[in-house]
Amino acid sequence: MQNNLDLFLSYLTVEKGLSRNTLDAYGRDLGRYLDFLEARGIGRAEEIGPTTVLQFLAQLKQAGLSPRSRARALVALRTFHKFLLAERLCPTNPAAKVAAPKTLNALPGTLSPAEVEKLLAAPAGDSPLELRDRAMLEILYATGLRVSELVGLRLQDLQLDVGYLFAFGKRSKQRIVPLGEAALEQLREYLRYGRPPLEKGAGSQFIFLNRAGKGLTRQGFWKIIKRRALQAHIRKNITPHTLRHSFATHLLENGADLRSVQAMLGHADISTTQIYTHVTRERLKQIHGRHHPRG
Repeated sequence: MQNNLDLFLSYLTVEKGLSRNTLDAYGRDLGRYLDFLEARGIGRAEEIGPTTVLQFLAQLKQAGLSPRSRARALVALRTFHKFLLAERLCPTNPAAKVAAPKTLNALPGTLSPAEVEKLLAAPAGDSPLELRDRAMLEILYATGLRVSELVGLRLQDLQLDVGYLFAFGKRSKQRIVPLGEAALEQLREYLRYGRPPLEKGAGSQFIFLNRAGKGLTRQGFWKIIKRRALQAHIRKNITPHTLRHSFATHLLENGADLRSVQAMLGHADISTTQIYTHVTRERLKQIHGRHHPRG
């Protein structure tokens, strides 16, 4: 089975062109799956049936994985077995008809507009790191970029004279994303006064740099947003994706159409974007319950 997994990951890399983050996620989920199979003495793909897949998902649940994480693992299993079937390494796809956890479409966490303002105001100084963090937070909320897209931005991706940037999403798909005036202003400040001291003549093309003059990582930004949320006295559990969710939710709440939000988020399927309509409906229900005499 390990040889089959190696072939599959090579296929995803060479033929599908998936990003390193996606490949790592597949590798983790399927590595856990192979450990499960080995523990049960299953060494060949033809020995695996739907019951085996269900038992694996049950083990993930017992281990405390969220419904979303279990659903992601199921997608990895379906894709893996579909590949084995196409390559005639397996007679069936045992994961094809296994249902995903019902709570897959749990509502994403968002910030209120007031909480967003507090978070964006947290980096208040004029040091290079304060300027960098302020620009990153403004851009993330103004554009809805994924964190990997944000830290992957290069100087050539900016078109500041016309107010937009090029983002490279999943499978390296390029899209044009507009920047608001506030984000443009903070980005210009950072590029003029913050980035040069951080770059230290190293010649990096990445826009957002760490203290060593190298491109900031996803993990590095995760630490930044956690620290800035503490500064802003926001008690919610904030992740780098929280601002992306807030961006989409606030646009829809203020009248943006779903197709435009889909384009800005870079979703291939509009059904992925539709989860944000559930968020806005849920918020309307909460408002009704709080303020209506018979709510």
